Amino acid sequence: MKAHYLAALFDPRSIAVVGGSETPGSVGEKVMRNLCESGYTGKVYPVNLRHQTVFGLPTVKTLAKLSEKVDLAILTTPSKTLVELIEACGKQGIRFVMIMSWDFVGTDAKGKVVLDKLLARARQYGIRILGPTAFGFVRAPSKLLACNYQGKVKNGSMALVSQSSAVTSAILDWAESHELGFSSVVSLGAAADIDVGDVLDYLVADPKTKSILLYIEDLKDAQLFMSALRAASRSKAVLALKVGRYENHTLTTGSTHSERLIGSDDVFNVALKRAGVLRLRSINQLFTAARVLDGSYKTKGRRLAIITNGIGAGMMAVDRAHELHVQLPRLSEATIAELDQLLPPQAQHFNPVDILGDAGPERFKAATEIVLRDPNVDGVLVVFTPQAGTNDMATAEAMIALRKTSDKPILLSWIGGKKVEGSRKLLAKAQCAHFSAPESAVEVFYSLASWQYNQQLLLQTPAPMNDMAPPDFETARMIVDSVLASGRTVMDEVESKALLRSFHIPVTLTVRAKSADDAVTAAMGLGLPVALKIDAEGIIHKTDIDGVVLNVGSLVQVASEANKMLAKAHDRLGSDKVRGLVIQPMHGKKSGRELMVGVARDRAFGPVITFGFGGVTVEVFNDVAVSLPPLNEYLAENLIQRTRVKKMLGAFRGQAPVNLDAVKHVLLRVSEMVCELPQIQQMDINPLVADEHGVIAVDAKIILGPVPEQVRRYSHMAIHPYPAHLASITQLKNGMPMCLRPIRPEDAALIAEFVRNLSDESRYNRFMNTLKTLPQALLARFTQLDYTREMAIVATVEAHAGEMIIGVARFTANPDRDSCEFAVVISDDWQGKGLGVRLMDALFNAARDMNLKVIEGEVLTSNKTMLAFMKHLGFSIQTHPDDDGLKWVVKQL
Repeated sequence: MKAHYLAALFDPRSIAVVGGSETPGSVGEKVMRNLCESGYTGKVYPVNLRHQTVFGLPTVKTLAKLSEKVDLAILTTPSKTLVELIEACGKQGIRFVMIMSWDFVGTDAKGKVVLDKLLARARQYGIRILGPTAFGFVRAPSKLLACNYQGKVKNGSMALVSQSSAVTSAILDWAESHELGFSSVVSLGAAADIDVGDVLDYLVADPKTKSILLYIEDLKDAQLFMSALRAASRSKAVLALKVGRYENHTLTTGSTHSERLIGSDDVFNVALKRAGVLRLRSINQLFTAARVLDGSYKTKGRRLAIITNGIGAGMMAVDRAHELHVQLPRLSEATIAELDQLLPPQAQHFNPVDILGDAGPERFKAATEIVLRDPNVDGVLVVFTPQAGTNDMATAEAMIALRKTSDKPILLSWIGGKKVEGSRKLLAKAQCAHFSAPESAVEVFYSLASWQYNQQLLLQTPAPMNDMAPPDFETARMIVDSVLASGRTVMDEVESKALLRSFHIPVTLTVRAKSADDAVTAAMGLGLPVALKIDAEGIIHKTDIDGVVLNVGSLVQVASEANKMLAKAHDRLGSDKVRGLVIQPMHGKKSGRELMVGVARDRAFGPVITFGFGGVTVEVFNDVAVSLPPLNEYLAENLIQRTRVKKMLGAFRGQAPVNLDAVKHVLLRVSEMVCELPQIQQMDINPLVADEHGVIAVDAKIILGPVPEQVRRYSHMAIHPYPAHLASITQLKNGMPMCLRPIRPEDAALIAEFVRNLSDESRYNRFMNTLKTLPQALLARFTQLDYTREMAIVATVEAHAGEMIIGVARFTANPDRDSCEFAVVISDDWQGKGLGVRLMDALFNAARDMNLKVIEGEVLTSNKTMLAFMKHLGFSIQTHPDDDGLKWVVKQL
């Protein structure tokens, strides 16, 4: 593959520092000192009008005087010079600029004007800008400190991406004192151009980065952020710390219950979980979690066993575990029997295991070995307190040796001060997860378990719901277009329920009535008892204006209540707003539970699905969980389980359990609605009444908004749904039917079989080695796609054993979002049948659907057949920029 498009920024071969100087305290002086003293081996050109040399390096007076092209320009001069300097960079062919001007403020009116001019000029020349920022970046493996940080940065495998210079400096200072290293440190500053998503995209491809720390204050492009975040989380541990958790100015004025019940931080939280990221709540958590979330510590569950030589210290851990809902499992009978043989009678052989204050290294080691083998335990915390008869150094050595023999995490808490100082240093040198307080160790175990749980959410890629009847999209879009064409955004109840019906969501029959007489006639047809509701333009919550009467049991009462309701409505709203009434039968579910399913809009992440307790008291109980669409069965179940109302859905007090499949069906249908109808801004299905027989939507409110023309499909979604519209049925040259469709996660077994059946030559041409089976991680990577940035089209036919994959073509969008890199492989038995052309045509269509303009890829120079095929498809064949054994093929779409 070609080098990442940000490689010249973060690994430049040459740098020009405009304003580089030796003036003490200036940004130019700090940057130059760091570049000169860090050991950076690239060329550095200080640009300075007044001095001949800076730190012994010859200067040039202006960028125009540079004798050769440089990869990166760092601008440290006053903001009034920036526009002119961007122009000069463009003329010199410099494609990356980092702005570190100390006086630049991009948030006030004057600063925004300058920033707009900078960005316009940069776009003109194809320049990418990092910043404006007062910090810069670090690439420790390259010994590159392009920043004004005063300190040392140790080389490591962790990357830090931050939106705050102050927080970046604080984290680096802490890391230096704890000997924690970094592969990259990037402070984005105002992030006027290059943003979090861009840097994450670079780090995904960086082999020197194994884990990533994020400090987030705000987001500009949620889809790019989620796409890059999900790509990073598939291969690296990602931690995120976000400030502004209680900022809720965007959602408190929502019109529906769903909109008012959630805050933007709730959405950010579920977004991180869905991306497989661990959310941190404080800098201290970041510091502690950073020690273990580097890929070397993993847990498969939340069950923690505690071993201690001081029960009081052990109970500190127990208390914190209960607060965090970390499970402290009962040890198995076999484990307890082994502990009985090992420990003195007065020791506590349950969880926590108290091995007594005089425990020596061998007792510590043996007890830990026994507990680690317990199938009920996912991790062990060893709490050591210095007492008579203990040996902290030997115990630490025993734990270091033991850690190498188990795949379960061993966390160590060495409590004390001077007496355990030496053993703590020993544990640190061995890179063991050690803590001075047992509570901190429990918090880290909780973080490990949460991260592993979030990784399961990351793997959920909802596929089309083939077992459910397809929605009536034509009717749905006709209803939506009709409402918007009338100049309205609020759908009335009849329209809302019609839209739900088009997605096969059960609703109560609802009849319009213009007068009391019409209401009586409707009630006779529907059957008593009935519910009466006002039908008035723009009214979201009818109960706020006494617009709902339930359980009306006689026709006389229907007439009386209808007259009163209409009179009140005309008096309060005016005759031009009142259309009449709607009448519907009472749902009649004696053991029904009232639920709410809704949709809200987050300003960054777009549509959000809500679920919780329903009815008129929905906002009083405030029981709601949120999830980002699209959903599948697993995610729908997870959404239900995160509410308090879940306890009411089972059997209690003689009532049968609710039909959970019917509830999940509604959640999946609502997910379909928000994916396919970007006009939906808000929705309440409240109450959704559920019992053992199913569900029925008693009331529904939907608010719409217009969608700009030519908008890209699914651009309103933070997570791209399965692109079912790209599937097609075609045939081979011999007339055999074939399906071309985007790949799905459940295709993993079919892909594994497909690769196994390839010849050695085909495997080598595709993977550039002859591996016969794909590793599990690579198999997941090939089948669990982020459809925002990548696509794989599989060709399938029906065989004796069922569906069989006979060809795969895939592409991954380059970070420029304008081009993509592709690969294609066809089963040996199916070559020469016209499959390749059809498969590549489907891939071209998928790339165009993503608004990509160029498709390109690598082909082995020895693969003459593929090169001829590429030429037939209209690709130009070029010399590969990095490898003589490869050709670079390019096609304009």
